[in-house]
Amino acid sequence: MSRNRIQGTVLSLVMAVILIVVTVVWMALVSDPAAAQQSAQPSPDELRAGKNFIATTLYSEQDDRETLKLFQGLRVTDVTDGLDKVGLTNMTIMSPEIHPSWKDTKNYKHRFIGIAVTARYVPTNRPPAPAMETKAFDAWVGKWYSELSPEPFAPLLRPGTALVIDEAPDSDVGTIGSNNIMGWKLRGCVGVVTNATARDTDEIATQEIPLYLRKVGRGIRPGRNEIESVNRPIECGGVLVRPGDVIVADGDGVVVVPREKAREVAEYARGIMEGDKAARRNLYKKLGLPEDDSVK
Repeated sequence: MSRNRIQGTVLSLVMAVILIVVTVVWMALVSDPAAAQQSAQPSPDELRAGKNFIATTLYSEQDDRETLKLFQGLRVTDVTDGLDKVGLTNMTIMSPEIHPSWKDTKNYKHRFIGIAVTARYVPTNRPPAPAMETKAFDAWVGKWYSELSPEPFAPLLRPGTALVIDEAPDSDVGTIGSNNIMGWKLRGCVGVVTNATARDTDEIATQEIPLYLRKVGRGIRPGRNEIESVNRPIECGGVLVRPGDVIVADGDGVVVVPREKAREVAEYARGIMEGDKAARRNLYKKLGLPEDDSVK
C-alpha cells in the first residue's frame, strides 16, 4: 500500500472517530438540557449581569403527586437509611439546628412530606426608617413589602408544596408569621422550613401548621431583608435544596431527597419502616401497650 493511500486511510479513520465523538456529545446535550446549559461558556458580559449555573428542573403537578405517594408515611430515619443505600450518606440531612417549632407527639401533625419550592431573602443594606408619624410609617412599610420584600413564590404553591426559605439569619426578622403561613397553607403548602427565623410561633403551634426553623425572630421584613430569588437552588441547614426535591420533616429534623433519587430512596425506606413497625408491634404486645399511630 502506498504512503498516500495509508495517510488517506488514517485521515478517514480520524475523521470518523471525530464524527462519532461529536455525535455522542450532541445527543447527550440534547437529551439533557441542563447539561447543555451548563456546558455553554457564558460571555463576560453575561457573567457580569449575573448568572445561575444550576438549572431549575420543572415537574408537573401529576409528577409531584406520584412522587409524594412513594413517600407517604415515611419517617426521616427511614429516608436517611434510603439515602445511605444510594450513596448519599450525610449529604442531604439538614443541621439538627433546624428543628420543629412545635410537636404533636400523639397524632404527629408536625410531620410533613412535600415537594420543594424555594425562596431566598438576604439582609438589606438600606437604612431603617427614622421615627415618623403613623401614616408615613405605614406607607413606608407597605412600600417595602410590595417592592423590596414581597412573596413572589406564592403563585407557585400548590397541593403538596414544601416551602423552603434561605433567609437572613442574623437580622432577627419574622419573614414567616401566623398570618402569611395560613395563606400559604390555603394554597396547598404542607410545611415550611427556614434556615433562620419565624415569629408568632405560639399562634403557629395553635394553628398546627408544620414549621421548622433555626430560632425565633421578632421583627417585620421592612428595614431587615429583601427578596433575592425564587425557585432557584438554595442552601438550607447546610445542604443543597433544589426546586422539586422531596422534603421530609419530623421530630428528628429535616432531610432532602434529590428528585432523581426519589423512587430508589423511597422504596428502600419503606422496607425499613415496615420492618420497624412489625418489630415494635410485637414489643407493644409483649409489654401490654395499646397500639398507636406509630405502629399502625
